[in-house]
Order: sequence, then C-alpha cells, then structure tokens
Amino acid sequence: MGNYFSIIIGLIYLIGVFIIPKWRKKKINQNWKFFELLWFSLCFIIYVIFLEIQLHTYYFLIPSSFLLFFLFCYFKEKRRLINGLFFNLFLVVGMTYLGVLLVRTMNPLLIILAGITGVVLLLLLLIGLYALLAFLYWNAIVVMRKEGHSLANLLTLLLAIGLTVFLIFNYYSARILPQWASLLFGILPFIMFYFSIVFYNFLTISIIYQFNQPKYEQDFIIVLGSGLIDGKTVPPLLGKRIEKAIQFYQAQSNATLNPPKILMSGGKGDDEHIAESIAMKQYAIEKGIPEEAILVETNSKNTLENMRFSKEIMEQDFGGTGFQAIFTTNNFHLFRAGLFAKMANLKADGIGARTAFYFLPNAFLREFIAIVMMHKRRHIIVCGLIALMMILFALAEFFLVTHR
Repeated sequence: MGNYFSIIIGLIYLIGVFIIPKWRKKKINQNWKFFELLWFSLCFIIYVIFLEIQLHTYYFLIPSSFLLFFLFCYFKEKRRLINGLFFNLFLVVGMTYLGVLLVRTMNPLLIILAGITGVVLLLLLLIGLYALLAFLYWNAIVVMRKEGHSLANLLTLLLAIGLTVFLIFNYYSARILPQWASLLFGILPFIMFYFSIVFYNFLTISIIYQFNQPKYEQDFIIVLGSGLIDGKTVPPLLGKRIEKAIQFYQAQSNATLNPPKILMSGGKGDDEHIAESIAMKQYAIEKGIPEEAILVETNSKNTLENMRFSKEIMEQDFGGTGFQAIFTTNNFHLFRAGLFAKMANLKADGIGARTAFYFLPNAFLREFIAIVMMHKRRHIIVCGLIALMMILFALAEFFLVTHR
C-alpha cells in the first residue's frame, strides 16, 4: 500500500506542477513560483505523515506544533524579528524529526534528501567560510565599480577584511598565546557567533516577508522616498519602488475597478532642489498615472517619518482610520520599513521591488546594522554577558596554571 500511495502522491504533485503556472497566468498577480513551493511543501508533508501513520506513531505532531506556532505568531503580527527565530526553530525540529523517521523507515525519498543535505553540509563545513570570503571580495569589487566607493558600498569589503584578519589571528594565537589568553580573546568569536545567529534570523524573516500577498482592496499605496540624482531626478532604485506601486495600482484597477490612491512620501533633503515626493509624483504621471490619483507627503526626513506623516495624510483623506494600506520599497528595505510602520502604529505591510543581485549583500548588511542599532541595548547586554563569562573562564584558567 505504501508504494501505491507514493505513486499517487507523486502523480498528484506532478499534475499540480503543470496546472499551477496555467492557473496563475489567468491571475493579475501571477507569482506561480511561490505557489509551486507551497504545493511541494503540502505534498511532502502529506507523504511524511502517511509514512509515520504506517508505523502507528504520531511524532509528526511535534514539528507540526512548531510550524503552527510560527504561523500563528507570523499572521498575528508579521513585523516581528522573533518570527525568524520561531521559523528556524521549526526547521531544526523538522530536520531532526526527518532524521529519526529516516532511521526508522529507510525510505528511499528520505535517503535521497538526506544524501543531498549531507553533501551540502559537508561542502559548507569544508569550504563554506572560504567560499564566503571569495564571494564577499568579488561582490565588493563589483559594487565599487558600479556604485562608487562610499562607506555604504564598502560593507562587504570591510566584512571580508575583518573575517580574513580574524582567521589569521585565530590561527596564530592558538599556537602562541597561553590558554588563559586564548580564552580571553575567545570573546570575539563568541560575539561573532551570536551576531551570526541574529543575522540569520533577520535574513530568514526578511525573506519570508517578501511573500506578502496583499488583497486588491487597498485604499492607499505608500511609496517610500529616497535620495534624488542631482537633487531633482528619480534614481533607478526609487524608480523601481514607484513602478511596483504602479503595477499594484493597475492590477487592483483591473480586478475591482476601484483603484487605490498612490501616496508619494519623501521630503526635501539639504542637497535636493525639490521634495522627493514631488519628483516621484512627476515620474508616476509620466508613467500614465492620473494626477488626481496621487497624494504627496513632503515633510519626512526618514522612514519613520514617512510612515507617521503618511498615516496623518491618509486619515485626513479617508476621513478616519478604517482604511486599508500597503507600502512599496526595495526588497532589501522591506522588513525594516515594516518595523517602522509598526512603530508609527500604521497597520500596513509592504511589497518589495526587485533589486540587482550584486547590490543585495551590501544592502542587507546595511539593513542588519540599522536593525541592530534599533535594539542596541539588548545586544550590548548580551555581548557584555559573553565577555564577562569568557573573562571569568580566563581568570580561572590563569589562577589554575599559576598555582600548579
């Protein structure tokens, strides 16, 4: 019966693989890859549950409870960093569960998946750090050639240099320094490990947040501003944000005949001739959006003010607080913008415009640093505890050595 069920699940999955792209082509927002991923996940979960039911056990309820807990927390409030931790806990528990199930069933599909996972993990263990360093140096060269040598564009280079220095120092310090001094200098790798986990959780929830599927029932689309070229021209990154809003505007117009208003949000910087929102409005008009469908917010200086001042304008235009709104920005900025919307008590999720791949590593590092600074007190406390623990270990080792 197990073989028959495997064949049936396989056939159902293949049918879905062919049907989903055709089904999504009829939709305004196609996004068929997202639904393919959901379909694969659903079929795999059903298959795994069937395998265990054959064994008359129900351990699948353990990872399922972690998944349900994550989904509950995520859909209750998507704009929370801790959701990344909850999802990664589900992944750890889920992988552990699949490993146990593999040992108990020796299922061919699980063996193949375990083999692929094992090869990937082995490669990461052997060359992962060196591959990361090579990628960071390559990316730094590409970014500097295309974007210039500003500090914001040097983050991958600085990270690569820092990791290189750390590896060299760590290699020689273990051979030269006494044990107690090595423990003292162990503060740095432990702090690096802590921030690696924080970054991984941030990256996880940032990626998950990209899959927002807002309904075509919005009253407003906020477009977050950024700097202008020569103080008056919309740059490509900002243009992508506006075009993403226009795409949703047109999609909702076609789907419901009830288009939202586009709210351009951005004030005038010290080096700009006009407010960002004015330049953004002109850009949208040139793309075919009627002027009466565009609102402007001209006073904000940062993303938090974007959200606060836009909220005031929407409440005034709508005549209350019962409106539906989303915001558009570049995909790397999406989650942090959502945090600012939450801080402004604005119930709005975002949709992200695509960004060139070479630009993403620097951009995500910049976003991560900004988010760390938003919670700097928490991170200072954790780093302080790590340092205190390692200092105590080093002192204990020092006194043990001197009193032998």
